[in-house]
Amino acid sequence: MLQVTINHHPCAFENGISILDALRMLSIHIPTLCHDPRLQPYGGCRLCLVRVKGWPGPVTACNTLLSDGMEIETHSSEIERHRRTLLRLFAQRYPAAPARQFPDKEFHDDLRAYDLMDELRGAPDRSLVDDSHPYIRVDMSRCVHCYRCVRICNEVQGQFVWQVWNRGDSTRIRPHSQTTLMESSCVSCGACVDSCPTGALEDRSLLEHLASMSWTKTTCPYCGTGCEMIVGAHQGRIVSIRPALHSPVSKGHLCVKGRYAFDYHYAHDRITTPMIRQDGQWKRVSWEQAISFTAENLRRFVANYGPDSVAVLGSARATNEENYLAQKFARVALGTNNVDCCARVCHAPTAVAMKLMLGTGASTNSFDDIERARTLLVCGANPTENHPIVGARIKQAALQRGAHLIVIDPRRIELAEYADYHLPLRPGTNVPLLNAMAYTIVEEQLYDAAFLQERVSEWEEFRNFIQSWVPEQVAGACRVSADLIRRAARLYATAKPAMSIHGLGMTEHTQGTESVMCLVNLALLTGNLGKAGTGVNPLRGQNNVQGSAHMGCEPNHLTGFVALEQGKNLFESAWHAPLPAKKGLNVMEMMDAAEKGELKALWAIGYDLFLTNANSSKTKRALQSLDFVIVQDMFLNETAREFGSVFLPVASPFEKEGTFMNAERRIQRVRKVTQPLGQTWSDWEIICTMASAMGKGSFFNYHSPEEIWDEIRSVWKAGSGISYRRMEQAGLQWPCPSGEHPGTEILHSDTFPIGKRAALRRIEFNPTAETTSQEFPFLLITGRTLYHFNAGTMTGRTNNTLLGAADRLDIAPQDAQRLGLRNGQRVRIRSRWGEAILSAQLSPAIAPGELFATFQAPQVFLNHVTSPYRDAYAATPEYKVTAVAIEAV
Repeated sequence: MLQVTINHHPCAFENGISILDALRMLSIHIPTLCHDPRLQPYGGCRLCLVRVKGWPGPVTACNTLLSDGMEIETHSSEIERHRRTLLRLFAQRYPAAPARQFPDKEFHDDLRAYDLMDELRGAPDRSLVDDSHPYIRVDMSRCVHCYRCVRICNEVQGQFVWQVWNRGDSTRIRPHSQTTLMESSCVSCGACVDSCPTGALEDRSLLEHLASMSWTKTTCPYCGTGCEMIVGAHQGRIVSIRPALHSPVSKGHLCVKGRYAFDYHYAHDRITTPMIRQDGQWKRVSWEQAISFTAENLRRFVANYGPDSVAVLGSARATNEENYLAQKFARVALGTNNVDCCARVCHAPTAVAMKLMLGTGASTNSFDDIERARTLLVCGANPTENHPIVGARIKQAALQRGAHLIVIDPRRIELAEYADYHLPLRPGTNVPLLNAMAYTIVEEQLYDAAFLQERVSEWEEFRNFIQSWVPEQVAGACRVSADLIRRAARLYATAKPAMSIHGLGMTEHTQGTESVMCLVNLALLTGNLGKAGTGVNPLRGQNNVQGSAHMGCEPNHLTGFVALEQGKNLFESAWHAPLPAKKGLNVMEMMDAAEKGELKALWAIGYDLFLTNANSSKTKRALQSLDFVIVQDMFLNETAREFGSVFLPVASPFEKEGTFMNAERRIQRVRKVTQPLGQTWSDWEIICTMASAMGKGSFFNYHSPEEIWDEIRSVWKAGSGISYRRMEQAGLQWPCPSGEHPGTEILHSDTFPIGKRAALRRIEFNPTAETTSQEFPFLLITGRTLYHFNAGTMTGRTNNTLLGAADRLDIAPQDAQRLGLRNGQRVRIRSRWGEAILSAQLSPAIAPGELFATFQAPQVFLNHVTSPYRDAYAATPEYKVTAVAIEAV
């Protein structure tokens, strides 16, 4: 501990902190204009000067490290005169109106503290106002040149939008494009707004709500990164969202969706009253009528056709507690294992592969290991668009820390610009490419012999198998040169620790599970497991897709991803009810059974099956064959619109309590910000009331989400130490088996759940049946984009629609020229399975002969085009490879 004296009082601090950090720990305020804890301190504004005894002159507190024996004075008359002089200089060019209009701004607070409000001499200047952006208002007449906007855009987001132009009195801060913010490369993360101390950059929503607000900390309802946010409400209405500065995941940062795309909460078409379809028309009813009608039908199907004639789908957008109740309802109230969730159509292959090979079907490491890794291998993921906070951390690791970066992706995504190597493989060839990398590691003896001896089995069998996967022999099929494959393999194997991060480009294939197994092989060969900066780490798509499956919304596993037969006794004892013995159906098997007339009723919670499932024509036939479809959602989605029998309106994530589980196994609190709109109920309340109506209320007698969570802890040993109280400040990563356990950042440090050793898998390549032909010469890849999320249910009802078009077809300029297509032209894509019409976008990121499209817009309905092929292990659809033809409309 460092022993120092501050303002004549002795104090002790840990080593490695600045003087400013120490002052803030003691709640001693000194003004700072250029300082932001998310940025490297540089002492530019000079307002944080302090005196240190024995030093020749004042020092800037923000970038001076505390050292033992320091005697510090913070508010001497000399220092205070200096601060007042500096602030007066800033005040003389600053307009008075915003200082009075926004009293809580950091700079305005300092002006009042030093009695300088009457010295504001600046004037508004319309030429310095930019109103182009739907979320951010720019008024550089309020700028004091602290450069925080420039630095946070560079150092945190890595976008380099704000630039300093000219010098002296002519200095201006403008977008790099020298035009408007809307026309720049801004990704609308709002970091510059959050850092600005004056209001030169401001959220438009705050300009309209100047009155005091209440602030609530919660977890983002979008992707599986798990960013924490502070939500501001005025008179019960959400008007602003800011990042939580001390979030272990997002580190005081948010993306455009988390920060700005919250207006879906108040969308004009949000359903707030239960409805029953009668004579083809939706009719509003009371909750009592809706519950009674639904329960009566469920009882009828169970009685007439057996419990397996009904199925339940949990939701990646619902809380852990609600998903736990959904699967418990299926098994206890209905008596069936027919329960699943949308993890089936995205990351189920990861869970299956990692469970089979390592014993745990979840990420091995933490996001903090991005900063610890020497090499980052990004496979089939586009983090800067789909997981922007993770993407920014990866980008900054390469830009600022000099980490090596390998990108494996058919498209030249943004991260490829910063990569040592980009391997633009042909879609569907993950297995041969990764096998060829493994061959190189084995052939050149780059493997970790000690790790193999201690922690890996079937090494000799694998070494013999991999001999046939010579890079030169697979290069043609993969469309990646043998030399590039070898270079990437060498870098991953030698520049350690190396961390792999993958996404749906790995899993949504007919060999999705086996592709992830190949990634695990690479980690085992090189010893990149069980250590900081290593591991195999999937990026989960939706906010709670990891949690929904882990809570038991999975036909073959109970809560904790425990196999049915393994957990049977524990769960029957805890639930005081027998578990069904018959094998359950996953969501794809449910569609097969419905089409055959074997499945009669389906309860879909927060899951738009019709819009998002691959090969929509097959899904349509299946849903048409059902006798009864319950849709539980915020909006009348496409499944409800076409096939719903009853609609149950739910509270949004801002209107309820609970927890989410992010991609790194972290359980985090979700907190109520506002009261539910209209007659909406939380999912857990609906499930409990439905169980009671079916005569099973004694098994669902809960009064709060915390009570449900405590039951989850009682049956899930790896999470038993994660209480609401312990999550109050920050989330915890499982395994966390006791109240004293700190949580687990890194899995498999000493052993695997399956034993001391994990076996290498010998994966043959089985090409997809979906191939190009003269009639269908292009390969279509589907995926997400920065401004829209999954099915567009939420982002499509916000001003994100002004930032990015819903769905478009990216095509290589060469192909567009050959076909005579223009940018923005409407085109038809046609596959063996269906067709869709959307706008063409010329993109150099796309390889000739390939196309890329998003799938958010119901008007486009891109999944009419995708195929019925599935992964052999997990039944996940093959969204990433569809042979298509393209023509102008």
